[in-house]
Amino acid sequence: MFAGRHDLARYQEHQIARLGIGRKFQAPSVFANLTVLDNLLLSAKQARGLFAALLAGKKPSNAERPLATLELIGLAHQANRPAGALSHGEKQWLEIGMLLVQEPELLLLDEPAAGMTDKETEKTGELLHKISSRQSVIVVEHDMEFVRQFAKTVTVMHEGAILKQGTMADVQNDARVAEVYLGRQVVKHA
Repeated sequence: MFAGRHDLARYQEHQIARLGIGRKFQAPSVFANLTVLDNLLLSAKQARGLFAALLAGKKPSNAERPLATLELIGLAHQANRPAGALSHGEKQWLEIGMLLVQEPELLLLDEPAAGMTDKETEKTGELLHKISSRQSVIVVEHDMEFVRQFAKTVTVMHEGAILKQGTMADVQNDARVAEVYLGRQVVKHA
């Protein structure tokens, strides 16, 4: 459920985006033959239709958000580079940027650090912290070190229900979480 009234299972992709939800799946999906900036410009929130398309190039403000987003995601120096030439981590950041220019209320990210180098993972965590100060971000991540380092709140789910929610320490010390995921009892140390 989103905003207490939208059952997302009943919506198509474009309808979910119009509700204000940006979704990014594990494998990056960018337009490889377009430049980094063109990917952002194409993704930017704007009026759609023939009349809007004719006027879009005449408004200087249409490029402001994508340019600011280039700075935020750390790819301003690669604005004119083809997106297909970016590293895996840079493609992930570009796709996150493509969501941000749509101005969603909520970002849902599936394994955003998967396949990244340690340096890229660190930068991704820092980027998500910046974004989370402006909008809601939910990350599904199995890299517990990434979660430990960057998560503000951790939610552990089991069989479609919330098993535990809290800080990383709360989750790590929960006997139910240990039993379900590790198959053992947790011994708490004083």
